[in-house]
Amino acid sequence: MAGGGAAPPPKQEEMHPHPVKDQLPSVSHSYCITSPPPWPEAIILGFQHFIVMLGTSVIIPSALVPQMGGGNSEKARVIQTLLFVAGINTLCQSFFGTRLPAVMGGSYTVVAPTISIILASRYSNEADPHQKFLRTMRGTQGAFIIASTIQIILGFSGLWRNVVRLLSPLSAAPLIALAGFGLYELGFPGVAKCVEIGLPEIILLVIFSQYLPHVIHVAKPMFDRFAVIFTIAIVWLYAYILTVSGAYNKAPTKTQVHCRVDRSGLIGGASWISVPYPFQWGAPTFDAGECFAMMMASFVALVESTGTFIAVSRYASATMIPPSILGRGIGWQGIGTLLGAFFGTANGTAVSVENAGLLALTHVGSRRVVQVSAGFMIFFSVLGKFGAIFASIPLPIFAALYCIFFAYVGACGLSFLQFCNLNSFRTKFIMGFSIFMGLSVPQYFNEYTSVAGYGPVHTGARWFNDMVNVPFSSKPFVAVLVAYFLDNTMHRRDSTVRKDRGYHWWDKFRSFKTDTRSEEFYSLPFNLNKFFPSV
Repeated sequence: MAGGGAAPPPKQEEMHPHPVKDQLPSVSHSYCITSPPPWPEAIILGFQHFIVMLGTSVIIPSALVPQMGGGNSEKARVIQTLLFVAGINTLCQSFFGTRLPAVMGGSYTVVAPTISIILASRYSNEADPHQKFLRTMRGTQGAFIIASTIQIILGFSGLWRNVVRLLSPLSAAPLIALAGFGLYELGFPGVAKCVEIGLPEIILLVIFSQYLPHVIHVAKPMFDRFAVIFTIAIVWLYAYILTVSGAYNKAPTKTQVHCRVDRSGLIGGASWISVPYPFQWGAPTFDAGECFAMMMASFVALVESTGTFIAVSRYASATMIPPSILGRGIGWQGIGTLLGAFFGTANGTAVSVENAGLLALTHVGSRRVVQVSAGFMIFFSVLGKFGAIFASIPLPIFAALYCIFFAYVGACGLSFLQFCNLNSFRTKFIMGFSIFMGLSVPQYFNEYTSVAGYGPVHTGARWFNDMVNVPFSSKPFVAVLVAYFLDNTMHRRDSTVRKDRGYHWWDKFRSFKTDTRSEEFYSLPFNLNKFFPSV
C-alpha cells in the first residue's frame, strides 16, 4: 500500500460513567415546574391527577366510616369533605408552601391511631349508629387539631429546616426509596382482589406509557402523557360490561364489592350539591392520650412527606429543595391537617405519593397542572353525584396504578445514589442496613399486629401503644432514622466521608440564596418574599 504502514486500529470508545444531574433533563425539555402546558392540555392533565388521587380519598373513608357507625351517605359526605380540603391544601401548598406541584391528600400513617379512637370504650355504649359516628368523628377532630400543631411549629419555627440541613443524598435515598417501595402492600395485593380488572390495567398502562410512544409516532406526546385516562376508560368500560352481563351475579360478596362498578354505594349516598363547612359534625372533643398518639403519627407523616417532597422536586425538574422551603412546606402541611380537622375528614394531610409518580410517568412537572387538579377536587366535592361517579371506579384499578407510581417514587430515591461513592464500604453499609431495617422492623410490627390483634407494645394505655407502634410500623421512618443517625455519626473526621456521602453536591442548595435557580422555582408569588424572606 502506498504511503507506508498499515492503517491505525479504530479507537475504542472510552468508558465514562453517566454524568451527575441535579435536575432531570428529560422533564426540563417538556413542561417543568415553571413552564405550564397550554390550557387545554393542562386541564386534561389536571383531571388525570384528580383521578389518581381519588384512590386514597376513597380507600381511607371506606375503611374508617363503617367502623365509626356511618352508612353510605356518611361515607360519601366524608369523601366529599376530604376532596374539598385536599383541593384547598393543594392550592395553598403550590402558592405559599413549597410551590412544588405536590398534591396534598390523605395519609395512611394516621389510620392506626384513628382506629384506636374509634374503638375507645367511651363510644362502645352508643346504640344509635349515626350518633356513634358523630361522636367518634368529633373525637378524631379534636385529636387532629392538637396533632397539627407539631407540623406547624416544626415547620414555621425553623426547627425542621435545621434537621434537614444535615440530610445528605446518602441518608435521603432510603427515605425516598421506601416512601415509594414501602407501599407495596397497596399494589399487587389490591390488584389480586379482582385480578381480571387489575391486571389488564397494569398491562395496558405499561403498553401505553412505555411502548406505544416508540411504535406510533405523533407530533406531540400523547400515549404516555395521557396513559392513565386512556387505560382507565378502557378497563372501567370492560368492568362495566362484566357487571351488566351478570358475570358477578353469583360471585361471593367480597368479589362483588371489588369487581362490580355498582357496589361502592357512593352514587346513591352522595347529594347533588353539598358544600362542606367547618364543624359540620359538631364541636370537637378532646382526649389527652389520643392527642399525644396522633401527634406522634403526625410527626411520622411529616417525615414521610419530606421524602415525597424531595421526589416531587426531582420529577418537576427543579433543583434540590432548600431546607427553609421544605420547612415552609411542612408548616403549610400542618395548616392542611388543621383545616381537615376543622372540616372533619377523619384523616390527616400528606403529600400524595401516587401523584408524585404520575409526574414521572407524564414527564410533566408543571405547577399549573396540579393547581387545575385542585380545582377539579373542589368542583367535584361540591357536585357530589358527579364526583361519586368517578369515585366508584373499582379499587383494583387504582391498585394497578400504584404498582407503577410507587415504583417511580422508589426509583427516585435510588437515583440519589448517583451523588455518592458506591465503592465506599461506609456507603454500602449505611444504604444496605437502613433499607433492610426499614423493611424488616415494620414487617415484625405489622406481622405481630395481624396475628395478635395488637402491636408488640401492649399496655393498658392505648395511646402509649400507638406512640411506639405507629412510628416503627412506618418503613420510610425507620429507614431514615437509621440512615440519618449513622450518616451523621460514622467517621465524621475522615476527610473523604463528606464526598462519599454526597454532602458536597447539596452545599449550594442548603441556603435559599446560594443558587439562583432557587429564586425561580421556590420564591413566593405576589412579591411576598419581601415580607416572608427565605434563608
